[in-house]
Amino acid sequence: MKIPHKKTVVDTELGVPHATSGKTTDDGKKSADYSANASHALTVPPDCGGLRLDQALVRLWPKHSRNRLQNWIREGRVSVGGQIVSEPKHKLWGGESLELVEAPDEHVLSSAPEAIALNIVHEDDTLIVLDKPAGLVVHPGSGNWSGTLLNALLHHEPSLEMVPRAGIVHRLDKDTTGLMVVAKTLEAQTDLVRQLQARTVKRYYQALVRGVLEAGGTVDQPIGRHPTQRTKMAVVRTGKPARTHYRIVERFIDCTLVECALETGRTHQIRVHMTAIGHPLVGDPVYGGGASRVPIGPEFPRQALHARRLGLIHPATGKPMLWKSNMPDDMAELIETARTLAFEARALAEGADDDWDEDFADGPEIIYAYGDGSEDDDDID
Repeated sequence: MKIPHKKTVVDTELGVPHATSGKTTDDGKKSADYSANASHALTVPPDCGGLRLDQALVRLWPKHSRNRLQNWIREGRVSVGGQIVSEPKHKLWGGESLELVEAPDEHVLSSAPEAIALNIVHEDDTLIVLDKPAGLVVHPGSGNWSGTLLNALLHHEPSLEMVPRAGIVHRLDKDTTGLMVVAKTLEAQTDLVRQLQARTVKRYYQALVRGVLEAGGTVDQPIGRHPTQRTKMAVVRTGKPARTHYRIVERFIDCTLVECALETGRTHQIRVHMTAIGHPLVGDPVYGGGASRVPIGPEFPRQALHARRLGLIHPATGKPMLWKSNMPDDMAELIETARTLAFEARALAEGADDDWDEDFADGPEIIYAYGDGSEDDDDID
């Protein structure tokens, strides 16, 4: 079936698009002209008959994630038989002509390469693993249109402008430190996103929380946008599922060092979950204000959170890989100070016990006692 509008389509994965004159949607409206973007066309194979449109696109263009393809459908970037279809659930029969017009990545288009130093702990043809410092924003956004990790990546590896979000597949908050993985190809990015969804990417964080925890545990509570403070996240009934496992690493006087393992990757997940159980992170300027029943803990200019270990299956080789990161200097100093204070407090308490023993070296005077200490003396009416 011929698509009834003027265009030239390059049916290759890296084809360069030519002019198109736009299309007409099912309701007769003129669609946007995406002539500057890569366009792909084919005929729906018989084995895709009966599938939803989004399901068929995942099978036909596996390098793209299903979420990305669904968004492109809703944006009017997919046509079936020459007509724009904006419903991902649209059913295909097989044999239809199908066209997909890729969307440019806005993050990359609005960003320029910047010579920002990166602490890269591993790099090959497929991915980059880096150790993010505190203060570095990951994506450009309101108030941070430059000086971000994305800008630094574009300078380090210019080919990343061909990969959505310059290959970034997960984020760390501005003042959170530690390990991140970046994909150098679209195929690797899609693979890593699917690993995150399948929970085969293992992320372990160390955090210093306020108060003294008695035991480890799991927080399994949904997280969503705060109902009144829209810049914050919170545990809300209508939120997305979120699960954090935590174990105690070391206890101090007024704070506890914990290791957190994520099953999900919600925004501010560790910070929200630890606050929900009454132990917000030391130094957290956003989520620590309402926890008045636990000690304030030591002073620290940011949330005490570090992405310490990262494990994944290498997208190209299929081999499991694991990286570890040393604690940043400021957080290591914070923990060492807490450890020293705890040691001094224990020594002081033990010294007080020793003084008590010396005062009663000859034994305290017994003022009154029942019986002569035999076992039968326990049975006193």
